[in-house]
Amino acid sequence: MMKVEKAKINDVQRIHELVNSFADKGEMLPRALSEMYENLRDFFVIRDRDKKVIGCVAIHITWADLSEIKSLAVSDDKQAKGLGSILVEACLNEAKELGIPTVFCLTYKPAFFERHNFHQVDKMELPRKVWSECYRCPKFPDCDEVALIYRFEK
Repeated sequence: MMKVEKAKINDVQRIHELVNSFADKGEMLPRALSEMYENLRDFFVIRDRDKKVIGCVAIHITWADLSEIKSLAVSDDKQAKGLGSILVEACLNEAKELGIPTVFCLTYKPAFFERHNFHQVDKMELPRKVWSECYRCPKFPDCDEVALIYRFEK
């Protein structure tokens, strides 16, 4: 089984390439290299046998009761092997350990997250705080991503 690890500084360039390869196809929002460095502590990675990053995800704390999963990407040649699920589970585990009761994501692949017990919500139900980076998006204000949330059992 592949092991999830916290990302290291030397992983940032590869994470950036991976995320933006999907952004170039319109499947994810692009991320600046500076943003990756600034948010390195949010990232988990999975590496292949040669230690190359083949998957990544970030969990970003938004508020006391809310965090966001973002930048979930798995190399094209490693898709459909459960790596995305492993990465999402790592984020959910971290949110639970930190005591954050709700996790949300904005995605073009809602069915994937629904398989992990996320539920679709109207974007307007999310607090305004979640839109803090939206103004940088080329699609702003016409967001076409689907909002989903996961709530831990009380």
